[in-house]
Amino acid sequence: MRRAALLAAACLALGASTDHAEHGHGGGQRFEAPAAGSYELPPIQQLGEHALLDETGAPAPLLVWQPGEVALVSFVYLSCPDTCPTATATFAALDAELAERPALARRVRLVTVSFDPARDTPERMAALRHGLAPKGRWRFGTAASAAALAPVLDDFGQDAAPLEGASPERIAHVLKVFLVDGEGRVRNVYSTGFLDLRLLLADLETVLGG
Repeated sequence: MRRAALLAAACLALGASTDHAEHGHGGGQRFEAPAAGSYELPPIQQLGEHALLDETGAPAPLLVWQPGEVALVSFVYLSCPDTCPTATATFAALDAELAERPALARRVRLVTVSFDPARDTPERMAALRHGLAPKGRWRFGTAASAAALAPVLDDFGQDAAPLEGASPERIAHVLKVFLVDGEGRVRNVYSTGFLDLRLLLADLETVLGG
């Protein structure tokens, strides 16, 4: 039921995201995305190498370091009632847009990782992938335990803690999506106000050099 609710919320958010992309300044758009290549995105931090579990339950590297490629990494949890569906819907919209740009799509990876490994098993992440049916390179992962995930969250700087006074399945966090280059360097971090499809595309092309 929770996965179905997440997919439904993601679809609603996806509709809003698509409407924003099609109507430019409509829908409360707060900024105009800059032209790709008209600015720089210097490295913010260097990430280490980490292994988690893929949607089959097999150990897999979180990121595959490939020069000339970039990855967008989103941390979510499937019981999330608010911001996580927005991140997932934005990735779905980006996945669809990249399918129309094969030259760019070959150099971009999307990675969605749960920070609720106790509930978001590989089977649940596989079900999420099946429901979203990505067209491109979009991986879904989780961890064997909270202890296994902790170094990853610490390295990225992604907060996640039980929400005080709420049910155990609620997790307090700030929505963050990380743009990581092929050398493992974070080049931008997006939260709710800047998780915009046009900005993501411009940043991808800027980091990749066109």
